[in-house]
Amino acid sequence: MKNIVKLIFGSLFLAGVISSCEKDENKVYFEGGTAPVLTASSTASLVLVGSNAANQAIRFEWTNPDYRFTTGLSSQDVSYILQVDTMGANFTSPGLQEVSIARELGVTFTVKELNTILTKLNMLENIPHNIEFRVKSSLVNNSVPLYSNVLKVVITPYLDVAIPIPTTNQLFITGDACPSDWTNNPPLAQKCTQVSNTLYKITMNFIPGKYYKFLTTLNQWQPQYGLKTGSGGTSSSGDLGLNNQTPQYPSDPDAIPTPAVAGSYEVTVNFKTGRYSVVKL
Repeated sequence: MKNIVKLIFGSLFLAGVISSCEKDENKVYFEGGTAPVLTASSTASLVLVGSNAANQAIRFEWTNPDYRFTTGLSSQDVSYILQVDTMGANFTSPGLQEVSIARELGVTFTVKELNTILTKLNMLENIPHNIEFRVKSSLVNNSVPLYSNVLKVVITPYLDVAIPIPTTNQLFITGDACPSDWTNNPPLAQKCTQVSNTLYKITMNFIPGKYYKFLTTLNQWQPQYGLKTGSGGTSSSGDLGLNNQTPQYPSDPDAIPTPAVAGSYEVTVNFKTGRYSVVKL
């Protein structure tokens, strides 16, 4: 009887081991890939000129990272992001620019497109800057990222803006975050200081749960600036949205929320980068 029990137990144990092995054999494991190799049509110094805006400035290409699993080469789509930053920042600066290129192994930038990237990096115009480029590849949900080599190019941008500047050279803040509430005729106390033709600032006392926008012309609701719809901006910073009743900017932007903590804040509106920022004083 004891021998029969032992035999039965041994058979069940063996079956369990075989089943476990079969399950392990069915699992798919990531075995690795090869970092993309990034090349450019040229790495010579570039001087960007507005009159050549539509011309090709530079083309980047990279090799396939060949993601591999235990089942062989990956059949998943590979996504690529071209990262652009200033030299020495190691692609960690707050102004880091990322251009998504789905499933392609190259991208071409016109003079204007490249200049816009440097504008958003807040690079001064008519001055050469050391710019670095690299490609990041990844699979679904940004998994198993691989990074290419870094290319360095000296580029001189020209003056441009990410979003049109006020033609009146004036900017007023309005909304329930302001003493005058929502009005298209805000008082002079709500007029921003023009630091330059692309930069405006104003200091405001904010309380939580309120909202505001910016107007350029008294007694008119257009043009108006605010938070770019769907951009994910916050009370501290974000992309500017605009409605100036043109095909490019036809709809009202969202209102900008005030910070969660009451206090005095400096609001900066930067048309060159197309962003606003709010800092507690």
